[in-house]
Amino acid sequence: MKVPDTPQHRHFIIYKPFRVLSQFKSHDSKQQSKRFLGEFHAFPEGVMAIGRLDETSEGLLLLTTDGKMSDYVNSRKVDKEYYAQLDGDLSESALQQLQAGVAIGVNGKTYTTKPCKAFKLETPPHLPERSKKIRDARHGPTSWVSITLNEGKFRQVRKMTAAVGYPTLRLVRVRVGGITITGLDTGTVVEVKEFKL
Repeated sequence: MKVPDTPQHRHFIIYKPFRVLSQFKSHDSKQQSKRFLGEFHAFPEGVMAIGRLDETSEGLLLLTTDGKMSDYVNSRKVDKEYYAQLDGDLSESALQQLQAGVAIGVNGKTYTTKPCKAFKLETPPHLPERSKKIRDARHGPTSWVSITLNEGKFRQVRKMTAAVGYPTLRLVRVRVGGITITGLDTGTVVEVKEFKL
């Protein structure tokens, strides 16, 4: 679906790198050594990240100056797909639990995730190298899973995989609606006229 562009607003796509915060600056003295989105592009005033990827997650992040656009993308009408590298070889039963919904903690309360699309990736996805290496095979097998959500609780994918016994080692958002990270390298920023969702 194409959302009509509003001329006065600007929209960007970025491949957020590992260890970068999904914000532009911080007044917290403890975060002065952190990396922020502003180092990758001269973004206009008023630009905001649509949804967040936590500091240790990577991948597709949309930015806009349009608050209505942000609300729409964050709504349950738009799917977000993630690739997660897991500690261990994901079992079929654990995969089925992810698909059906699992209990996670949200703001100190138990929350059961909505049913979602999830499947095991038979071969590791082609992704840019991460700045910090994942542990090697000597520490046991790993596996990759695709999880598509239309909800976005804090650290949801990580909590979901941990709940079924497979902690996430690497998390990459690869798609938001019809927009993917295909062809983007870590830190790449592309300005677009509209988001083709």
